[in-house]
Amino acid sequence: MSIEKWDERYRAGRQLSEAPSPLVQRFVADLAPGTALDLACGPGRNALYLAERGWRVTAVDGSPIAIAKLRERNSGIDARIADLERGEFRIQPDSYDLICDCLYLQRDLFPRIKAGVRKGGMAIVTALLGDIGGPTRVGPGELRTYFEDWETVHYREEGVAELVAVLI
Repeated sequence: MSIEKWDERYRAGRQLSEAPSPLVQRFVADLAPGTALDLACGPGRNALYLAERGWRVTAVDGSPIAIAKLRERNSGIDARIADLERGEFRIQPDSYDLICDCLYLQRDLFPRIKAGVRKGGMAIVTALLGDIGGPTRVGPGELRTYFEDWETVHYREEGVAELVAVLI
């Protein structure tokens, strides 16, 4: 979906959810706060959750409407408008203790996500699941292959592929 279509959805208040991802809640609950990056953050459900728990959060989305909504709710989050597909945001290597990429699939981001996580840090990634994959869905087992050199602490496929992995 285009950024303009996402803007329309956010303007109308039709985001997917206000609640943080249950996966983020589950795996971040016992972590000491550090630096986090929330990619394709929308209006910031995960970024807000992390910031409330003391994380220093950078949140990135291509939708100016989503980022404006996030900034209204928490001006302390480093919220940036950037089109990830056009490479308008560069993930700095070895810079984050946690990177979240929830329900946004851009396969060429996975190497950059991996490079951006510090040793001992975590990546939480979810993507819609399809029978054979495609431009907007991962195929069975595909998400796991991008992080096969990391320690996988959670992997599940049930309509959505969920991965939580740690750089050891």
